[in-house]
Amino acid sequence: MTRKLSAGKLVIASHNEGKVREIRELLAPLGMDVISAAELDLPEPVEDGDSFIANSLLKSLAAAKASGLPAMADDSGLAVTILGGAPGIYSARWAGPRKDFGLAMQKVQNAIEEFDTIEQKADRSAAFICALSLAWPDGHTEVFEGRIEGQMVWPARGDAGFGYDPAFQPEGYTLTFGEMNPAEKHEISHRADAFRQMVNACF
Repeated sequence: MTRKLSAGKLVIASHNEGKVREIRELLAPLGMDVISAAELDLPEPVEDGDSFIANSLLKSLAAAKASGLPAMADDSGLAVTILGGAPGIYSARWAGPRKDFGLAMQKVQNAIEEFDTIEQKADRSAAFICALSLAWPDGHTEVFEGRIEGQMVWPARGDAGFGYDPAFQPEGYTLTFGEMNPAEKHEISHRADAFRQMVNACF
């Protein structure tokens, strides 16, 4: 049976300021007292899972046990069709130790271009995927996965959002995530999809 989350403190198991800000905005209407793992000075666990769900659970369980509070973790990334789903769970690593996503977007573009031919441009379809998990200090967990389809664009456009947002144009839209205002992105993103599933189940 799905466990409900009671009002009170909730740890966001992330040290990524952009991600924490986005999740905090999504949680604001629910009255949760949100605090990040960085604010609690919690260590970052090694993300050695083989899927978005596995890595999300690693983070939420570690934060819940270290803080003694319920914790939420997100593991998300970009999956490019022609690259066999890469960068996938390694999306952050493609940005290097300095978290340079300009570099990461260029790497994706270069990899896609290797499939271009004189007759035909490479398939640029892609998806953003988000695994969202809730964990309690007793080890109980709930997991939800959301996704949004779209395509990679080059050059990247817009300076809103974070990560690969400026190079991803969601299906049915003319703007990239990097060009959308936060409210518009929150309505349709992979994180919003997973978040809606979590709210419906656990609140």
